[in-house]
Amino acid sequence: MFAILVYDINEKRVAKILKICRKYLVWVQNSVFEGEITKAKLEKLKMELKKEINEKEDSVIIYTFRTTRYSNREIMGLERGGQDIIL
Repeated sequence: MFAILVYDINEKRVAKILKICRKYLVWVQNSVFEGEITKAKLEKLKMELKKEINEKEDSVIIYTFRTTRYSNREIMGLERGGQDIIL
């Protein structure tokens, strides 16, 4: 499956969350990750994130797609992070 993860995390925890997300997905922009991921790895990612975030201060949103067949990715301005990933 394909996933897009976005987060809004308190500054104290950003470095830890960034490190966790980079183990599973490609960092494409500040607070944004994307990439192919298995269900098992997605569950592991969510478990690791849950241990680190403060649910009263932080927000993580994960969008999952069965396929990228009908999707399009358009970049306006500076492209950051995973330039080799194209939807």
